[in-house]
Amino acid sequence: MPQSPTYNPALSGNPQSATGRAYPNGNPDLGYNPTGARNTDSAVPLHRKGPVVHDYNCDGPAAGNLAFRWTYGSNIAAKNRDPRVQVVQYNEDSFVLRQNVCVHWEAPFTYLLFGNKGALLIDTGATANADHHPLRKTVDAIIARWGQARGRSRVPLTIALTSGEDIAQNQGLVQFAGRPDTVIVPKPSGAMKDFYGLAGSWPAGRGRIDLGDRLIEVIPTPGTHKDGVTFYDPYCDFLFTGDLLYPGKINIGNDRDFVASLEQLKAFAAERPVKWILGGHIEMMFVPGKYYARFATYKPYERVLEMEPSLIDEAIKYAREVQGKDMMLIRPDFVLFNGVSPDQRTQVWPEGVPNINAPRPF
Repeated sequence: MPQSPTYNPALSGNPQSATGRAYPNGNPDLGYNPTGARNTDSAVPLHRKGPVVHDYNCDGPAAGNLAFRWTYGSNIAAKNRDPRVQVVQYNEDSFVLRQNVCVHWEAPFTYLLFGNKGALLIDTGATANADHHPLRKTVDAIIARWGQARGRSRVPLTIALTSGEDIAQNQGLVQFAGRPDTVIVPKPSGAMKDFYGLAGSWPAGRGRIDLGDRLIEVIPTPGTHKDGVTFYDPYCDFLFTGDLLYPGKINIGNDRDFVASLEQLKAFAAERPVKWILGGHIEMMFVPGKYYARFATYKPYERVLEMEPSLIDEAIKYAREVQGKDMMLIRPDFVLFNGVSPDQRTQVWPEGVPNINAPRPF
């Protein structure tokens, strides 16, 4: 069956799906998916005449899968044999990478997104040493495989940070120094704002990164860091929030900016569909309100990474409660630390949060 050079994954598959939205990863009814082959939207004819071009306009969020368990480290970090970088393919054009918790206890997440003109890597992890944290090697391998599937010999890469100040998200940046066909958004705050065209409007305004028909929006969100930004992907309907909002111990740098940034995200989510919030770390357990201590390299009972957008309202409510006070405040899905050490403890368990003892590690 002949194949059009333009392929829209959002329009393929079964239009009578339970959600009423169509995007399975490929359509098994099309002739170029032979029996027994993996039905993906990159299963294109072997005799194509040019690169595959996707239409990233879809009705609702593009489908994908995060239904798995992250590697969770070891009691003795030196004996851990898990991959140094865990890679999960959310869908054909979106990847979630996590640094091994035994390489760095924060185990930060990075995100790799593809469009018709190039790729975007959001954040670079907490370790510069490529032997310990082979981020560039991993990203290069994903890009090479993706480019081969799409019939593209050249896939330019843009690297952007949710915060240049946050060392847990920027240390791997040095691995990409001198990499061909690569644009690195500058780390210094002023240069970063200039790059996105936000120097005159910060913290208002929005920047953009064009991946080729997949336009990533950049939203200024200072509060935990002065230079904090959030990225929005209109294809998957994800907000990538870094340290601003994630299932863990949120260390507020400026409480007024923090509240204002959350309010800006709430207004944004009212305008645009948001499926999930994906932050930079996981520190909470699946038990409400309980979290792992700093430097822990064994985390067998982690909460899931993804957060519902309704948690923005909850974060605003309790961010206002801690504003102007030196205190910590525990919620089921996150803990706020304002003006106190991240090792601060409280003897007062908050109302509305079930106080359940976490199981002992096996």
